[in-house]
Amino acid sequence: MRYFELGKTGLRISRTGFGALPIQRVTFEEASQLLNRALDGGVNYIDTARAYSDSEEKIGRAISHRRGEFFIATKTGAQDAKTFRSHLETSLRMLRTDCIDVYQFHNPSFVPLPGGADGLYDAALQAQREGKIRFIGITNHSVERARQAVASGLYAVLQYPFNHLATDEEIALVESCRDAGVGFVCMKALSGGLITNARLSFAWLDQYDHIVPIWGVQRMPELEEILGFSENPPAMDDAVRAGIEKDRAELAGAFCRGCGYCLPCPAGIPINNANRITQLLLRSPWRSWVTPEWQANMEKIEDCIHCGACASRCPYGLKPYETLREHLAFYREFVRTHQA
Repeated sequence: MRYFELGKTGLRISRTGFGALPIQRVTFEEASQLLNRALDGGVNYIDTARAYSDSEEKIGRAISHRRGEFFIATKTGAQDAKTFRSHLETSLRMLRTDCIDVYQFHNPSFVPLPGGADGLYDAALQAQREGKIRFIGITNHSVERARQAVASGLYAVLQYPFNHLATDEEIALVESCRDAGVGFVCMKALSGGLITNARLSFAWLDQYDHIVPIWGVQRMPELEEILGFSENPPAMDDAVRAGIEKDRAELAGAFCRGCGYCLPCPAGIPINNANRITQLLLRSPWRSWVTPEWQANMEKIEDCIHCGACASRCPYGLKPYETLREHLAFYREFVRTHQA
């Protein structure tokens, strides 16, 4: 495993991180096996969030006895200082630790600042003084807010989606973190499942030696694949470049990343997946998307009232309500032909 310093934090972390969102979908025993194997493989940066149901608790149970072997990052979606303190205390208890290495504001709709009426940044500073957190970070899906956070000089770590579908603007953001000494944590390395060849993503991201991708895994073969790439990084050869160009031709631009910030929908439409169902059917195992439950979910599109709430919340500027019916038409035809 290779290691590097995360921005100006002084934390020497593995070039491969563990994204702990998916372990909320597995048992405590399965989560323990994954987490301990990751540590055994040299991974020492683990990222979770208060919002990931029992993820923090699973980490605490599985590896708190190995606390000296890893750095832990978690997140709060708090909108005020009181909730911030409550989330922090809960995270400390669930993780079974006295201190969180990187404590992040979880995709806020603004960049918390000292003296703000929300009290969030000041609460983080107080927690830092108390020794409960070491470094203050922020995650976001808005490139504009991410730029603001970097320019503010207030954040030690930025977490943002990054993979080989990135725009020039997003690549510039990542480079600005290097210049500013801000640690960059890469989420969505596989674009929420739309990138199906991890080798391509790993090779492309490996060009950036100042970032740590947090790979979300919930099965041991997935983890072993990533650990294998960590030991023997895939080269950016002609085959990899061709695969990347194919992905970019099919996906780059205005496509749904599946982040889910468009929700909730007043009509109950699962917009984050319904609006990318075409890609999911064509680029991933399709059977799980044509179950009776999912057919019922897709039919909810007929109830769309075009209120625009989804568009107002989309960090990528998409207007999902304008394309949902096109996806429904494709979906119905796909189901008809594949179940015939």
